[in-house]
Amino acid sequence: MKLHELKNVAGAIHRKKRVGCGEGGGHGKTSGRGGKGQSARSGSSIRPGFEGGQMPLYRKLPHRGFNQAAFRVEPVVVNLGDLAVLDQKITAVDALVLAQHGLVRKDEKAIKVLGDGELTRALKITAAKFSATAKAKIEKAGGEAIVG
Repeated sequence: MKLHELKNVAGAIHRKKRVGCGEGGGHGKTSGRGGKGQSARSGSSIRPGFEGGQMPLYRKLPHRGFNQAAFRVEPVVVNLGDLAVLDQKITAVDALVLAQHGLVRKDEKAIKVLGDGELTRALKITAAKFSATAKAKIEKAGGEAIVG
């Protein structure tokens, strides 16, 4: 089989629906929009939850309580193996150093260091959180894990 011999399987290609081209085409007159009304007009769109003027369900139901999920700050993950790209001269690692080397974005609030990969030199790492294996590997290499 050659590239110029490739063909689509039967039924893979559909004709484009042509609306408003006469009754014989099956989509003439109202062009598949039904009769009159708001949904038949061009540019019409009814927002989600709109029930035609009836009091919508989301307004009928009581809204009580508070959920912390909307305000949760998910930490950005950096693995120990990722720190190998840092210059050999660097001994202290924080969010600014990680941002300069493209490991995190500049405006990240929380960074969590995970223990995937190996650390071959002593580094003084400052982050919001450390996994247990990351902390153990950092201390084994002669470095220090500072929560801050």
